[in-house]
Amino acid sequence: MKKTSLAPVQIHSISELHRLIGLPGPMHPLISLIDNTKVDVSQKSIPDSFLLDFYKISYKKSTKGRIGYGQGYYDFDEGGLIFTAPRQIIHFDDDTEYYGFSILFHPDFLRNYPLGKQIGKYGFFSYDTHEALHLSEKEKTIILNVMMQIGTELESNIDDFSHDLIISYMEVLLNYSNRFYKRQFITRKAVNHDLLTKIETLLNTYFDNRQTLENGLPTVEYLADQLALSPRYLSDMLRSLTGQSAQQHIHQKLIDKAKEYLTTTALSVAEIAYELGFERPQSFNKLFKSKASLSPLEFRRSFN
Repeated sequence: MKKTSLAPVQIHSISELHRLIGLPGPMHPLISLIDNTKVDVSQKSIPDSFLLDFYKISYKKSTKGRIGYGQGYYDFDEGGLIFTAPRQIIHFDDDTEYYGFSILFHPDFLRNYPLGKQIGKYGFFSYDTHEALHLSEKEKTIILNVMMQIGTELESNIDDFSHDLIISYMEVLLNYSNRFYKRQFITRKAVNHDLLTKIETLLNTYFDNRQTLENGLPTVEYLADQLALSPRYLSDMLRSLTGQSAQQHIHQKLIDKAKEYLTTTALSVAEIAYELGFERPQSFNKLFKSKASLSPLEFRRSFN
């Protein structure tokens, strides 16, 4: 049964988390590889939710069947990876048994390395847990082998090459994860096409019902919330499927609606901008011209 707490508990260091979950101190203060089977999540000292000041990558698979973070009929059964950035809420479910490993690493471990500046490009750290990366047997073997290499380095005597090698293995792990997420978008193509249809319906309804007058322009966050997805996952999924981000889809729908107003009504450009949710006509003009290669007035004249 899941425990309850009033608010997530903030964990500032990897050593603090080790103590909380009953493990010996980490071999390095800024990075740790944890064997998930050695964590007893039923301990009363463990809160049901907490915030970490560091990154967490977990490979998990329930020994009681499928784990409940979004796996569907179109996914593999070999377990999955969950990526968590600092300051995201994490939940422990003490009704589920796990095997696998978790890598914890503090942003300071990446400092002075290019990865420290580039880690933001790995969008899956912004995904929700139900958008986990599900692995095939071959992919699982690759991921676990890289994790074991990191573990081997942590268990070895620290020397001048240790930090560099661990960073290199982490980059390999993240790049493989990026590749496998791209594969996951492909294997879920049918499901994602259904999502694309829902997005079109949501945007059509938003504009047709003139929600722009009350709520302004539709946002990526609005679409993601309606589809129960994280904004970053939604954009990455759409980019993989159509080559356009969620924001670009919104802009395309907005331009299509603007063209409809320009060719079927006598509304002024300023009135159309207001109808579409723009606070300033100049912003509408700029966006329209960037997408249509004509100003709104030039576009209207071309139809007259």
